[in-house]
Amino acid sequence: METLAPTEREGLPSVIRRLAGVLESDTFPTGERARLRRMRPSAAPPLTFYRFALRYLPDDWDLSLARQKDWITIVAGMALMSPYIHSPQDPMGKVLAVQGYSEARLERFLAADEDVMRTLALRICRFLAAKGKPFNWLDLASLLLSRGDEQHRRVQERIARFYYRQLEENASTKEKAQ
Repeated sequence: METLAPTEREGLPSVIRRLAGVLESDTFPTGERARLRRMRPSAAPPLTFYRFALRYLPDDWDLSLARQKDWITIVAGMALMSPYIHSPQDPMGKVLAVQGYSEARLERFLAADEDVMRTLALRICRFLAAKGKPFNWLDLASLLLSRGDEQHRRVQERIARFYYRQLEENASTKEKAQ
């Protein structure tokens, strides 16, 4: 399998596309994908993760323990959703609303801090994987990697905005049908 080494100047959108492409690929070893799926941010990752990280993650993936946990969550979530991982035209909030994800769960997720957010992120991935519905992974990755700053707040707002817009559209369509 070809290694697509990350560059220092590579942006998050490129990293997300690359990770999704690798994990969706028929040539990616099934056993490795299964080990990545079973990862939890609260536990030490398997050696498979380190091999994967060195090949595909940005150089700064391990600058802090929190950042390592965020990348473990991202990789585990993407592996869980394989083969339907990344759909750049489908915002996360919209996909969650279309699939009937509860408002209370979304609110809890968006308000959560570090470890709870990572756990809830993996639950969202399982929820959407069970439905075979990919979403724009840039939303979730940005949310995880930006905690505590202005960008984090903007990503929260973006997810909520698309979620509620879709709920309004669903309600409007339902009213017209009656």
